[in-house]
Amino acid sequence: MKTVGLTYDLKTDYEFKENDPPDANAEFDHPSTINVIASAIKSQGFKVKKIGNVDLLMENLDKLDVDIVFNISEGLIGRNRESQVPILLEMRDIPFVGADALSLGVSLDKIMAKKIFMAEGIPTPKFFEVKPGDSLINMDHLKFPLIVKPRFEGSSKGLSEASRVSNPEELKKQVEHIVVTYKQPALVEEFIRGEEFTVALIGNDPVEVMPIVQIKIEGKLNLDDKFYTFGHIKSDALEYVCPDAINEKLKKRIEDLALKTYNAIECRDFGRVDFRVDEKGNVYVLEINPLPSLSSEDVFMVIAKRIGISYDEIIGRILKTAIKRYNFAE
Repeated sequence: MKTVGLTYDLKTDYEFKENDPPDANAEFDHPSTINVIASAIKSQGFKVKKIGNVDLLMENLDKLDVDIVFNISEGLIGRNRESQVPILLEMRDIPFVGADALSLGVSLDKIMAKKIFMAEGIPTPKFFEVKPGDSLINMDHLKFPLIVKPRFEGSSKGLSEASRVSNPEELKKQVEHIVVTYKQPALVEEFIRGEEFTVALIGNDPVEVMPIVQIKIEGKLNLDDKFYTFGHIKSDALEYVCPDAINEKLKKRIEDLALKTYNAIECRDFGRVDFRVDEKGNVYVLEINPLPSLSSEDVFMVIAKRIGISYDEIIGRILKTAIKRYNFAE
Protein backbone atom coordinates (compact mmCIF):
# COMPACT_ATOMS: atom_id res chain seq x y z
CA MET A 1 0.00 0.00 0.00
CA LYS A 2 1.45 3.37 -1.05
CA THR A 3 1.85 6.17 1.50
CA VAL A 4 0.74 9.66 0.55
CA GLY A 5 2.20 12.65 2.37
CA LEU A 6 -0.05 15.67 2.78
CA THR A 7 1.39 19.20 2.84
CA TYR A 8 -0.86 22.10 3.80
CA ASP A 9 -1.21 25.35 5.76
CA LEU A 10 -3.74 25.71 8.55
CA LYS A 11 -5.64 28.88 9.39
CA THR A 12 -5.13 27.98 13.04
CA ASP A 13 -1.33 27.98 12.62
CA TYR A 14 -1.21 31.52 11.27
CA GLU A 15 -0.11 34.16 13.75
CA PHE A 16 -1.47 37.57 12.80
CA LYS A 17 1.11 40.34 12.79
CA GLU A 18 0.57 44.00 13.51
CA ASN A 19 -1.09 45.75 10.54
CA ASP A 20 -2.06 42.46 8.90
CA PRO A 21 -5.32 42.71 6.94
CA PRO A 22 -8.20 40.61 8.29
CA ASP A 23 -7.92 38.23 5.34
CA ALA A 24 -4.18 37.54 5.81
CA ASN A 25 -4.78 33.80 6.32
CA ALA A 26 -7.60 33.50 3.76
CA GLU A 27 -5.74 31.03 1.55
CA PHE A 28 -5.05 28.59 4.39
CA ASP A 29 -7.27 25.61 5.18
CA HIS A 30 -9.38 24.70 8.18
CA PRO A 31 -8.26 21.55 10.03
CA SER A 32 -11.59 19.98 9.04
CA THR A 33 -10.70 20.36 5.34
CA ILE A 34 -7.39 18.56 5.85
CA ASN A 35 -9.18 15.75 7.67
CA VAL A 36 -11.70 15.41 4.84
CA ILE A 37 -8.94 15.25 2.21
CA ALA A 38 -6.95 12.73 4.28
CA SER A 39 -10.06 10.59 4.68
CA ALA A 40 -10.72 10.76 0.94
CA ILE A 41 -7.17 9.61 0.15
CA LYS A 42 -7.48 6.71 2.61
CA SER A 43 -10.79 5.68 1.03
CA GLN A 44 -8.98 5.24 -2.29
CA GLY A 45 -6.64 2.63 -0.86
CA PHE A 46 -3.67 4.65 0.40
CA LYS A 47 -2.03 5.38 3.72
CA VAL A 48 -1.79 9.06 4.67
CA LYS A 49 0.95 10.88 6.52
CA LYS A 50 0.17 14.46 7.50
CA ILE A 51 3.30 16.57 6.99
CA GLY A 52 1.98 20.12 7.39
CA ASN A 53 3.52 23.41 6.23
CA VAL A 54 6.84 24.24 4.60
CA ASP A 55 8.66 24.66 7.92
CA LEU A 56 7.59 21.19 9.05
CA LEU A 57 8.49 19.81 5.64
CA MET A 58 12.03 21.21 5.93
CA GLU A 59 12.44 19.69 9.39
CA ASN A 60 11.46 16.25 8.11
CA LEU A 61 12.56 16.39 4.48
CA ASP A 62 15.09 13.57 4.73
CA LYS A 63 12.84 11.26 6.73
CA LEU A 64 9.42 11.65 5.11
CA ASP A 65 9.06 7.97 4.18
CA VAL A 66 6.28 8.60 1.66
CA ASP A 67 5.79 7.50 -1.94
CA ILE A 68 4.20 10.73 -3.16
CA VAL A 69 3.12 14.05 -1.62
CA PHE A 70 -0.34 15.54 -2.16
CA ASN A 71 0.52 19.22 -1.97
CA ILE A 72 -2.07 21.86 -1.11
CA SER A 73 0.32 24.15 0.77
CA GLU A 74 0.00 27.87 0.01
CA GLY A 75 3.40 28.79 1.47
CA LEU A 76 4.21 31.52 3.93
CA ILE A 77 5.45 34.77 2.42
CA GLY A 78 6.16 36.54 -0.89
CA ARG A 79 5.01 36.04 -4.45
CA ASN A 80 6.89 32.72 -4.67
CA ARG A 81 5.27 31.28 -1.55
CA GLU A 82 3.24 28.64 -3.41
CA SER A 83 6.52 27.40 -4.93
CA GLN A 84 8.19 26.70 -1.59
CA VAL A 85 6.95 23.16 -0.99
CA PRO A 86 7.29 22.00 -4.63
CA ILE A 87 10.87 23.23 -4.95
CA LEU A 88 11.93 21.41 -1.77
CA LEU A 89 10.29 18.20 -2.96
CA GLU A 90 11.88 18.59 -6.38
CA MET A 91 15.32 19.07 -4.79
CA ARG A 92 14.94 15.70 -3.06
CA ASP A 93 13.35 14.04 -6.10
CA ILE A 94 10.17 13.30 -4.15
CA PRO A 95 7.08 12.83 -6.38
CA PHE A 96 4.20 15.23 -5.68
CA VAL A 97 0.70 15.97 -6.89
CA GLY A 98 0.05 19.20 -8.76
CA ALA A 99 1.91 21.95 -10.56
CA ASP A 100 5.62 22.53 -10.15
CA ALA A 101 7.25 25.61 -8.62
CA LEU A 102 7.47 27.59 -11.86
CA SER A 103 3.81 27.19 -12.81
CA LEU A 104 2.70 28.06 -9.28
CA GLY A 105 4.91 31.16 -9.10
CA VAL A 106 3.83 32.48 -12.49
CA SER A 107 0.12 31.94 -11.83
CA LEU A 108 0.07 33.53 -8.36
CA ASP A 109 1.57 36.69 -9.85
CA LYS A 110 -1.49 37.85 -11.78
CA ILE A 111 0.47 40.24 -13.99
CA MET A 112 2.99 37.61 -15.06
CA ALA A 113 0.11 35.24 -15.79
CA LYS A 114 -1.69 37.88 -17.88
CA LYS A 115 1.48 38.47 -19.91
CA ILE A 116 1.50 34.77 -20.77
CA PHE A 117 -2.20 34.92 -21.65
CA MET A 118 -1.52 37.80 -24.02
CA ALA A 119 1.44 36.00 -25.63
CA GLU A 120 -0.77 32.93 -26.17
CA GLY A 121 -3.71 34.92 -27.57
CA ILE A 122 -5.92 34.23 -24.55
CA PRO A 123 -8.39 37.11 -23.97
CA THR A 124 -7.97 38.79 -20.59
CA PRO A 125 -9.18 42.22 -19.37
CA LYS A 126 -6.97 45.19 -20.22
CA PHE A 127 -4.84 46.23 -17.27
CA PHE A 128 -2.03 48.25 -15.81
CA GLU A 129 0.11 48.00 -12.70
CA VAL A 130 0.59 50.61 -9.99
CA LYS A 131 3.70 50.28 -7.85
CA PRO A 132 4.36 52.30 -4.68
CA GLY A 133 5.06 55.89 -5.68
CA ASP A 134 3.65 55.52 -9.23
CA SER A 135 1.31 58.15 -10.64
CA LEU A 136 -2.02 57.27 -12.27
CA ILE A 137 -1.61 59.37 -15.40
CA ASN A 138 -0.94 56.64 -17.98
CA MET A 139 -4.33 54.97 -18.14
CA ASP A 140 -5.70 56.37 -21.39
CA HIS A 141 -6.18 52.87 -22.83
CA LEU A 142 -8.65 51.92 -20.07
CA LYS A 143 -12.09 53.18 -19.19
CA PHE A 144 -14.12 53.12 -15.99
CA PRO A 145 -15.39 51.12 -14.21
CA LEU A 146 -12.16 49.42 -13.16
CA ILE A 147 -11.35 46.82 -10.54
CA VAL A 148 -8.31 46.99 -8.25
CA LYS A 149 -6.63 43.82 -6.96
CA PRO A 150 -3.41 42.86 -5.17
CA ARG A 151 -0.83 41.67 -7.70
CA PHE A 152 -0.04 38.34 -6.06
CA GLU A 153 -2.83 37.06 -3.80
CA GLY A 154 -5.45 34.31 -4.00
CA SER A 155 -8.76 33.42 -2.35
CA SER A 156 -10.15 36.88 -3.23
CA LYS A 157 -7.79 38.53 -0.74
CA GLY A 158 -8.04 42.29 -1.03
CA LEU A 159 -11.34 42.18 -2.92
CA SER A 160 -14.30 44.02 -1.43
CA GLU A 161 -17.19 46.09 -2.76
CA ALA A 162 -14.77 49.04 -2.82
CA SER A 163 -12.52 47.23 -5.30
CA ARG A 164 -14.75 48.24 -8.20
CA VAL A 165 -14.05 51.92 -8.86
CA SER A 166 -15.93 54.39 -11.05
CA ASN A 167 -13.78 57.52 -11.03
CA PRO A 168 -10.17 58.69 -10.48
CA GLU A 169 -10.75 59.52 -6.81
CA GLU A 170 -12.04 56.02 -5.98
CA LEU A 171 -9.22 54.51 -8.02
CA LYS A 172 -6.54 56.45 -6.17
CA LYS A 173 -8.02 55.52 -2.79
CA GLN A 174 -8.29 51.80 -3.58
CA VAL A 175 -4.81 51.59 -5.12
CA GLU A 176 -3.36 53.20 -2.00
CA HIS A 177 -5.28 50.72 0.16
CA ILE A 178 -3.82 47.74 -1.74
CA VAL A 179 -0.25 49.06 -1.84
CA VAL A 180 -0.21 49.99 1.87
CA THR A 181 -2.26 47.11 3.31
CA TYR A 182 -0.93 44.23 1.22
CA LYS A 183 2.58 45.67 0.68
CA GLN A 184 2.63 44.91 -3.03
CA PRO A 185 1.73 46.53 -6.36
CA ALA A 186 -1.88 46.91 -7.40
CA LEU A 187 -3.30 45.33 -10.53
CA VAL A 188 -5.92 47.58 -12.14
CA GLU A 189 -8.18 45.93 -14.74
CA GLU A 190 -11.16 46.96 -16.80
CA PHE A 191 -14.21 45.61 -14.99
CA ILE A 192 -16.21 43.12 -17.04
CA ARG A 193 -19.95 43.42 -16.42
CA GLY A 194 -21.87 40.19 -16.91
CA GLU A 195 -21.62 36.58 -15.79
CA GLU A 196 -18.88 34.67 -13.98
CA PHE A 197 -17.83 31.08 -14.59
CA THR A 198 -15.14 28.74 -13.33
CA VAL A 199 -13.84 25.56 -14.94
CA ALA A 200 -11.90 22.80 -13.22
CA LEU A 201 -9.57 20.53 -15.15
CA ILE A 202 -8.07 17.18 -14.17
CA GLY A 203 -5.34 15.28 -15.95
CA ASN A 204 -2.28 15.63 -18.16
CA ASP A 205 -2.45 13.63 -21.34
CA PRO A 206 -5.29 13.86 -21.96
CA VAL A 207 -6.65 16.70 -19.82
CA GLU A 208 -10.31 16.37 -18.84
CA VAL A 209 -12.31 19.60 -18.85
CA MET A 210 -14.90 19.25 -16.11
CA PRO A 211 -18.47 20.63 -16.26
CA ILE A 212 -18.68 24.43 -16.27
CA VAL A 213 -19.64 25.96 -12.92
CA GLN A 214 -21.36 29.34 -12.75
CA ILE A 215 -21.16 31.82 -9.89
CA LYS A 216 -24.51 32.92 -8.48
CA ILE A 217 -24.58 35.92 -6.14
CA GLU A 218 -27.71 36.91 -4.23
CA GLY A 219 -29.73 34.52 -6.38
CA LYS A 220 -28.61 36.05 -9.67
CA LEU A 221 -26.61 34.45 -12.47
CA ASN A 222 -26.39 37.67 -14.45
CA LEU A 223 -24.18 39.51 -12.01
CA ASP A 224 -23.98 42.87 -13.83
CA ASP A 225 -21.74 44.90 -11.50
CA LYS A 226 -21.51 42.27 -8.75
CA PHE A 227 -18.40 40.15 -8.39
CA TYR A 228 -16.80 37.57 -6.12
CA THR A 229 -15.29 39.19 -3.03
CA PHE A 230 -13.56 37.89 0.09
CA GLY A 231 -16.76 38.63 2.00
CA HIS A 232 -18.66 36.14 -0.16
CA ILE A 233 -16.58 33.19 1.02
CA LYS A 234 -18.86 30.97 3.12
CA SER A 235 -21.64 33.52 2.59
CA ASP A 236 -25.23 32.50 1.94
CA ALA A 237 -25.21 35.07 -0.88
CA LEU A 238 -22.79 32.96 -2.93
CA GLU A 239 -23.63 29.73 -4.75
CA TYR A 240 -21.80 27.50 -7.21
CA VAL A 241 -24.15 25.97 -9.78
CA CYS A 242 -23.74 23.84 -12.87
CA PRO A 243 -26.10 25.58 -15.30
CA ASP A 244 -28.68 23.24 -16.84
CA ALA A 245 -28.60 25.15 -20.11
CA ILE A 246 -25.75 27.11 -21.56
CA ASN A 247 -25.39 28.34 -25.13
CA GLU A 248 -23.45 25.66 -27.01
CA LYS A 249 -21.17 28.19 -28.71
CA LEU A 250 -20.39 29.87 -25.37
CA LYS A 251 -19.87 26.49 -23.70
CA LYS A 252 -17.32 25.44 -26.32
CA ARG A 253 -15.54 28.81 -26.15
CA ILE A 254 -15.17 28.58 -22.35
CA GLU A 255 -14.03 24.95 -22.46
CA ASP A 256 -11.49 25.62 -25.22
CA LEU A 257 -10.06 28.64 -23.39
CA ALA A 258 -9.91 26.71 -20.10
CA LEU A 259 -7.80 24.01 -21.75
CA LYS A 260 -5.62 26.53 -23.58
CA THR A 261 -4.99 28.45 -20.35
CA TYR A 262 -4.21 25.26 -18.39
CA ASN A 263 -1.66 24.27 -21.01
CA ALA A 264 -0.21 27.79 -21.34
CA ILE A 265 0.79 27.81 -17.66
CA GLU A 266 1.80 24.12 -17.92
CA CYS A 267 -0.46 22.97 -15.11
CA ARG A 268 -0.25 19.39 -13.93
CA ASP A 269 -2.84 16.98 -12.54
CA PHE A 270 -5.53 19.56 -11.69
CA GLY A 271 -6.38 23.26 -11.77
CA ARG A 272 -9.15 25.79 -12.20
CA VAL A 273 -9.68 28.71 -14.60
CA ASP A 274 -11.92 31.70 -13.76
CA PHE A 275 -13.86 33.65 -16.40
CA ARG A 276 -16.10 36.68 -16.87
CA VAL A 277 -18.44 36.87 -19.86
CA ASP A 278 -19.63 40.35 -20.84
CA GLU A 279 -23.08 41.37 -22.04
CA LYS A 280 -22.05 40.80 -25.67
CA GLY A 281 -20.90 37.26 -24.99
CA ASN A 282 -17.18 38.02 -25.06
CA VAL A 283 -15.22 35.65 -22.82
CA TYR A 284 -12.30 36.84 -20.68
CA VAL A 285 -9.92 34.76 -18.58
CA LEU A 286 -9.46 36.41 -15.19
CA GLU A 287 -6.91 34.00 -13.77
CA ILE A 288 -5.81 30.41 -13.45
CA ASN A 289 -5.31 28.62 -10.16
CA PRO A 290 -3.12 25.49 -10.28
CA LEU A 291 -3.66 25.16 -6.52
CA PRO A 292 -7.44 25.56 -6.18
CA SER A 293 -9.39 24.93 -3.01
CA LEU A 294 -10.30 21.28 -2.47
CA SER A 295 -12.69 22.09 0.37
CA SER A 296 -15.76 19.87 0.30
CA GLU A 297 -17.81 23.09 0.15
CA ASP A 298 -16.05 24.39 -2.96
CA VAL A 299 -16.18 23.89 -6.73
CA PHE A 300 -14.79 20.35 -6.91
CA MET A 301 -17.64 19.04 -4.71
CA VAL A 302 -20.19 20.64 -7.04
CA ILE A 303 -18.49 18.97 -9.99
CA ALA A 304 -18.40 15.58 -8.28
CA LYS A 305 -22.16 15.71 -7.74
CA ARG A 306 -22.70 16.81 -11.34
CA ILE A 307 -20.79 13.87 -12.83
CA GLY A 308 -22.24 11.40 -10.35
CA ILE A 309 -19.21 10.51 -8.25
CA SER A 310 -18.28 11.14 -4.63
CA TYR A 311 -15.91 13.78 -3.26
CA ASP A 312 -13.57 10.94 -2.24
CA GLU A 313 -13.52 9.68 -5.82
CA ILE A 314 -12.65 13.06 -7.30
CA ILE A 315 -9.72 13.41 -4.86
CA GLY A 316 -8.69 9.90 -5.85
CA ARG A 317 -8.87 10.83 -9.53
CA ILE A 318 -6.48 13.76 -8.98
CA LEU A 319 -4.06 11.60 -6.98
CA LYS A 320 -4.09 8.75 -9.49
CA THR A 321 -3.48 11.23 -12.32
CA ALA A 322 -0.24 12.27 -10.63
CA ILE A 323 0.76 8.66 -9.94
CA LYS A 324 0.25 7.87 -13.63
CA ARG A 325 2.44 10.86 -14.58
CA TYR A 326 5.29 9.47 -12.45
CA ASN A 327 4.69 6.06 -14.01
CA PHE A 328 4.82 3.98 -10.88
CA ALA A 329 2.27 1.40 -9.82
CA GLU A 330 -0.30 2.18 -7.15
